[in-house]
Amino acid sequence: MGSKNKLKRFRENETFSNVYQPKREDLVEGTFELKGNWRSKVFKNNNPLVLELGCGKGEYSVALAQKYPDKNFVGIDIKGARFWRGAKTAIDENIPNVAFLRTQIELITFAFEAQEVDEIWITFPDPQIKYKRTKHRLTNADFLAKYKTVLKPGGVMNLKTDSEFMHGYTLGLLHGAGHNVLYANNDVYNQEGSPDEVTAIQTFYESQYLEHNKPITYIRFQIN
Repeated sequence: MGSKNKLKRFRENETFSNVYQPKREDLVEGTFELKGNWRSKVFKNNNPLVLELGCGKGEYSVALAQKYPDKNFVGIDIKGARFWRGAKTAIDENIPNVAFLRTQIELITFAFEAQEVDEIWITFPDPQIKYKRTKHRLTNADFLAKYKTVLKPGGVMNLKTDSEFMHGYTLGLLHGAGHNVLYANNDVYNQEGSPDEVTAIQTFYESQYLEHNKPITYIRFQIN
């Protein structure tokens, strides 16, 4: 993507009513007004709140919002030029139950109140395979602790990935720490019983993986 195109998207994001781009200091200093108020101030209802972390172009967030109009969705990514696509689609197609937040995922506890979130999706994250990159792995113990803070008791996590490494790493971590694995599948498109929202919604890159017969894995779990 050219720099002109990126700048154009950044400018458009600033005009979108469904995009929120707080400064880091507003989050860290506790002045972000939507923390604890996403339902009342953004969605104007009391429906369940679902996050997608590292939402990329926002395809999954938008598709989930279309599939589940009685839930609220927030796609989170630091790269606003990417989720511009999802935000624009939601506005053009009048999908009111999805919004986008531009921030780093490690700041999630500053953007959402304790127990404000009902469910979290992590779709196709960078597996950060090198050992020195483990601190950036979105299912490491530090991140899981942050997710537990914002999730309501009994809240659910979903990990969908094409990375066998990420799938295996996360399963091992969950079992080792005594978390509750509700469902796990290392090839959701070729095994029966896969949840509908896992196979009915595909990102652009996911469809490319499938064309090359790359298995897509999925874990549904709760953090104890």
